Amino acid sequence: MSAAEETIKAPPSRVPKAALLIRFIGWISSVRFGVTLLCILVVLSMVGMLIIQQNVSGFDSYYASLTPAEKMIYGALGLFDIYHSWYFNLMLLVLSLNIVLASIDRFPSAWSYIVKPKLTATRKWLEAKKLNETRQFGSESPQAVAQEIAEAFKSKGLKPTITEANDATFVFGESGKWNRLGAYVVHVALIILFMGHWVALQTGFDADVRMIPGQKTEQIQLIEYNLDKKERYNVQLPFSITCTDIQQQLIDEAGPIDVQNTLDWRTEVRIADPAYGTYTANVSLNKPLNYRGYRFFQAQSIPIGNARTITLNLTPENGGPVETIKIQRGGFTTLADGTKVEYADFQPDFTIGPNGQPDTRSSDYKNPAAILNVTPPNGESMRVFAFAREIGGNAPIAAPKLGYKWRLGEYEKSPYAHVLSIKYDPYNASFIAWYIGGFGLVGSLCFVFFLSHRRVWARIETREDGSTEAVIAAESNRNPNGMEDKFLQISKALDKEES
Repeated sequence: MSAAEETIKAPPSRVPKAALLIRFIGWISSVRFGVTLLCILVVLSMVGMLIIQQNVSGFDSYYASLTPAEKMIYGALGLFDIYHSWYFNLMLLVLSLNIVLASIDRFPSAWSYIVKPKLTATRKWLEAKKLNETRQFGSESPQAVAQEIAEAFKSKGLKPTITEANDATFVFGESGKWNRLGAYVVHVALIILFMGHWVALQTGFDADVRMIPGQKTEQIQLIEYNLDKKERYNVQLPFSITCTDIQQQLIDEAGPIDVQNTLDWRTEVRIADPAYGTYTANVSLNKPLNYRGYRFFQAQSIPIGNARTITLNLTPENGGPVETIKIQRGGFTTLADGTKVEYADFQPDFTIGPNGQPDTRSSDYKNPAAILNVTPPNGESMRVFAFAREIGGNAPIAAPKLGYKWRLGEYEKSPYAHVLSIKYDPYNASFIAWYIGGFGLVGSLCFVFFLSHRRVWARIETREDGSTEAVIAAESNRNPNGMEDKFLQISKALDKEES
């Protein structure tokens, strides 16, 4: 068999496995691959904002509004819980790997700018730069010329270094060399952002708890939506929470207690912790509470009218001066004769329900009434109703009780309850992700794009006729227009020195 026939029949050479691995690592660490993954993650995050997620309040009604086809497609693609989906977490992992590999691959060359700056250069290399010029310095010595150029560099913010090599004197100046590492600071911030987000999703949870003044709880109820099935289960807290007060600051105190008329919501809670004692704090709209990895936010209010404080006008049945008392919700006061007056309830639009108990026709303050428990000295407690408006006729409900005519004066409007959103983050991963990673990312991007590494060289040689000549060149990794202005300033500074 001829050599040619053997060549034709020989099996094609295979690419070594090592070469395939190198190609794969090169592909997965490429900037193009990383940018593509980042764009996909941004799109998926936007989908998560547009489609109500199953752990968000209101998902059940949103799910019911969808068509069967939408339910099937969204459910199959995991769009109802996209941030916990396998493909979202996989992309976060792969993008983090891409960032790490890209950093490992490119960091040594960037670090060399810091530890091994290019102090010398050939004449041909300098003349190839876009910014370059050649200057004649007459009979001055190369050392004297180097000092003049170094002073010009220094005056323009470029730290100079003088070096002699290959029968020439070199002056190298630079500024902003740490900008070369800016991209890696961006990489670190991104990884902190991704990993903090992932850890928070895996180890924490979100829950809502209703806060009514006087209510105490040691459990919070988590709601888990499994598409059309809603499951509730309790989670035991390591401490107890007691709501001691709720307040709603209104724009117009005579207006309703809806969102449009609200400046702020405030919930006062008392935390009784066996390990750390008792702690009292306020949770406001722009001031969440952070305690042992639990973050409490104002989520919403239950806008059924109530009163934070009430002022009662008591007119003695047998005549005498009117006595005015003020009671906070859930509190009580004692009259001069020892009668205890307890604030039991409040109805914004008072009526008697089908069961014979006080009720409200609406959530608005149309017929407000305070319900009191009044206990005379050495007597039995009696329920008393105090209305804001005069009740006509001889209605028994407004008749004098225990020697007084009871009238509701002023009252501070307040909702029936506040709803606090509780986010549990045991490792403060969200804090690390959003504050350190997020602000670090913004800061590092500003550092990368608004600063630049500027370098300038001068090669000084003695010509055959004994004169001194210098080739000066400059470059910048960013903002070339700024470097061009800087180069012109250096040239003008040298002109002044020559003159």
